[in-house]
Amino acid sequence: MSYSATDYSGLIGMAGFSDTLLKNHFTLYQGYVTNTNKVLDTLDAMLKEGKTATPEYAELKRRLGWEFNGMRLHEYYFENLGGKSGIDKSGKLAKKLEAAFGSYEMWEKDFRAVGAMRGIGWAVLYQDVVSGALINFWINEHDTAHPAGCVPLLIMDVFEHAFMIDYGLKRADYIEAFFKNVNWTAAEKRLK
Repeated sequence: MSYSATDYSGLIGMAGFSDTLLKNHFTLYQGYVTNTNKVLDTLDAMLKEGKTATPEYAELKRRLGWEFNGMRLHEYYFENLGGKSGIDKSGKLAKKLEAAFGSYEMWEKDFRAVGAMRGIGWAVLYQDVVSGALINFWINEHDTAHPAGCVPLLIMDVFEHAFMIDYGLKRADYIEAFFKNVNWTAAEKRLK
């Protein structure tokens, strides 16, 4: 099976995100798709050649998590951008956020705080599919710290490539632009 990059060029012209930043980000995403396919192809060939006990096979298996999650997290991120209005306060997601955090505003305060933490990574609103709980997580790397059994609902990329071209070190300004462009419909569709 081969993965294909999704075309997110419809986001070009989005307020708060320059065309240069978005095009660079799309190119980075394309690299994750390309590398996911390369790693999968190489692992398949090594399996067929009986090379599964080699250090190279083991390292490629480890690398797959980085490339695949880099691909998929960017897809979630781009899909939950492009919105033009705030969250529907009477919608299912808003009601669950209010139940979990006391109010939408308290959830947003927590999510922004996660995104503003020092370091590179992702701020992700997850839903625990076992309990239904909503939890904001910091994901440091693509391939580590993802909570088992949880579905990502809203993803914010806070690696420097997501904002430095437009905002330099002003991550808070990027987070503000992110919130002005959230596609809440996409996030709510992920809710179980």
